[in-house]
Amino acid sequence: MRRAIVVGAGVAGLVAARDLAEAGATVLVLESSDRTGGKLRSGSVAGVTVDVGAEAMLHRRPEGTALATSLGLPLVHPTGATSRVWTRGALRPLPRTLMGAPLDLGQLEASGILSPEGMVRARHQFAAHLDGEGHDESVAHLVGTRFGDEVVDRLVEPLLGGVYAGQARHISVRSAVPQLVDLIARPEFTLPPPPAGAPPVFASVDGGMWRLPAVLEADLAGRSGVEVRYDATVTAVRRTGSGFVVTTPAGEEPADLLVLATPAAPTSRLLADLAPDAADELAQIGYASVALVTFAFRADDPGVAEALEIGASGFLVPPVDGRRVKASTFSFAKWDWVRAAGDGLLVLRTSLGRFGEEATLQVPDDELVRASLADLAAATGLRAAPVDAVVQRWGGGLPQYWVGHADRVARIRSAVAAVPGLAVCGASYDGVGIPATIASAHAATAALLT
Repeated sequence: MRRAIVVGAGVAGLVAARDLAEAGATVLVLESSDRTGGKLRSGSVAGVTVDVGAEAMLHRRPEGTALATSLGLPLVHPTGATSRVWTRGALRPLPRTLMGAPLDLGQLEASGILSPEGMVRARHQFAAHLDGEGHDESVAHLVGTRFGDEVVDRLVEPLLGGVYAGQARHISVRSAVPQLVDLIARPEFTLPPPPAGAPPVFASVDGGMWRLPAVLEADLAGRSGVEVRYDATVTAVRRTGSGFVVTTPAGEEPADLLVLATPAAPTSRLLADLAPDAADELAQIGYASVALVTFAFRADDPGVAEALEIGASGFLVPPVDGRRVKASTFSFAKWDWVRAAGDGLLVLRTSLGRFGEEATLQVPDDELVRASLADLAAATGLRAAPVDAVVQRWGGGLPQYWVGHADRVARIRSAVAAVPGLAVCGASYDGVGIPATIASAHAATAALLT
């Protein structure tokens, strides 16, 4: 029986461990922290347990919902509350877009997101396309060429900021928005709206996305030959014969198969001798740091309902508007289970931090709370004091898919494949969303097992 070691117990690592166990391997999962789940984590605000990491996953991509269903977790979908964009002094409805590229110019004009001059430029579109098969470009370049820079600044930037905490002028269109490549070259930039009865775009787990790794960990605990070990930082890996030796402060562990489900920087360090070309490429992947501030307000406080019960699921903030927060999610309005769990409390959260803005997060938690409350007041008129506020920091939490990312990933995988029994997976490669991360784990274990 083969012995596998999986380094990292985020969703990718747990899924890889499950795949390997189902294939008959004994599995040891080594996690450097005191918990599993990675960026899926629960927190308590005013006694209400909510997500303080990722709160949803794409429903129209099957890997996440399939995993949740296989674990017996009930799925829920967002309410009908709609997103807004806080720009040019008002909360404005978010028109139909493809990651900020407008699909309905009439909606865009009615929203007031663009200035009159920006709207004229958006209507006078210019051809945009990539030069040759395989060529890459930034999202900002393609969208800006076709619709103008104001569309980039006030629509693309806040939407990409919400997903990657990155900058549109550096993010790869082929890696971040591949659908845009063909669509933006068409004479008519349009997609039909979803038909009646189409499945929702997003889903979550009833009670919070944090339950997915929690139940997945319990599933692994119930399998013979599987162990999850905490506070087990891997300091080195080396090749020995046809297998590997993994070093932790507690000693050395042998393995026939090795999966590194860790962020790019630690993966690079571990591969420095084993696969130096992959290590060099991984070292070039940047990461953004973000902070989430979760609040609970009493629904019956004067002015709370008037400020927050506006039919919105939250708002995005373009960087050009110079605010501290980049987004706010009205969790109580977006998810029925959050409203029910709040039992008279309205729970919402703000997000702060983009790539290159790490210094703005290097302040005490109280400062992030005050900055968030100030921006919430300016955006909605909310003046009430929260019952509770919790800050969750994600230092180096989001990989940046810069121009040329897909080619870099191909080179990484080629170098890793040259080492039999070795695989990598996680958010650094093919997508930061939960389904893409799960898919990367399936692909890694399939490569090992075949």
